[in-house]
Amino acid sequence: MKNDILFLKEKAKQIRKDVLNMLFKARSGHPGGSLSAVEIMITLYYEIMKYDPNNPRWPMRDRFILSKGHAAPTLYSILADIGIIEKDKLLSLRKLGSPLQGHPSHKAIQGIEASTGSLGHGLSIGNGIALAGRIDRRDYMVWILLGDGELQEGQVWEAAMSAGHYRLYNVCAIVDKNGFQIDGSTTEIKDIDPLADKFRAFKWDIVQVNGHNFNELAVAMEFARLNKRRPTAIIAHTIKGKGISFMENKLEFHGRAPTEEELKWALLQLK
Repeated sequence: MKNDILFLKEKAKQIRKDVLNMLFKARSGHPGGSLSAVEIMITLYYEIMKYDPNNPRWPMRDRFILSKGHAAPTLYSILADIGIIEKDKLLSLRKLGSPLQGHPSHKAIQGIEASTGSLGHGLSIGNGIALAGRIDRRDYMVWILLGDGELQEGQVWEAAMSAGHYRLYNVCAIVDKNGFQIDGSTTEIKDIDPLADKFRAFKWDIVQVNGHNFNELAVAMEFARLNKRRPTAIIAHTIKGKGISFMENKLEFHGRAPTEEELKWALLQLK
C-alpha cells in the first residue's frame, strides 16, 4: 500500500469530523450512508485511483461515480483534502448558491464525473464512460459506488447485464452493503440477497470484503484493476453510521443531521 494504515485511519477520522460538521451546519443530509462509505472512498482516492488534483479533467484519469449521491459529504471532504475544492467551502453544504449541493453536480465541481442522486443511474453512466475509454484506447478504470437499497432499481440490473455482455473489465461496481435504506432494512423492504450470485449470473467477477478494512479494500480494488476478462463487483459489508456509536445501524440517521448535543458527543468519540 502507498500509505500506512495509521495514516488512513487518521484520515478516516478527519473525514468523519468534516461530514458531521457539514451536516450539522446544513441542518439536513444523510449521515448514515456517508459514514458507512468513508473507508471505501479513502481507499480509492489515497491508494488506488489515477488522477491529478491539479488537472481534474486529465484524459487518462480514473473515473469515480458516486451513484449513491446522498453520500456526497464524504466525497466533498476528500476532494477538499486533496485540493480539488476549497476547504472553506465545506460548511456551505446545501446552502443556496453553493456548489456543494446535497447531491453531486458535475457542472458545479470539476472533480465530479457525473451528477447523481436519482438512484439507479450510476452504473449505466459508468458503462458509457467505460465504452468510451475502450473506443478511445484509454486505459482508465471506472469505479461506481452504489448503495444496497439502490440495487432494488431495475436499471441497475439492465446495466449489469450490459457490462457483463460487453465484458467491460474496466468497470468496477462497489456496493456499500450497510443493510439499510430510508424506510427500513433492505431485508424487510426488498431483499437483494443472494447478491453475489446475482452478479455472477450477469457474468461479473465477485469479491466480498469488510468495507471498513483498508487492506481488504485495497486488495479487492487491485484485483479489479488487473482483471482483464470481465467487470468486477466488490460487495463491501459496512455499518450504517460507522464510527459514531449512537448512529451505527440506526435507521433514523439515514437522513437526519445531528443536533448540537449529538455533534459534540460524536466529535468526542472521534478524538
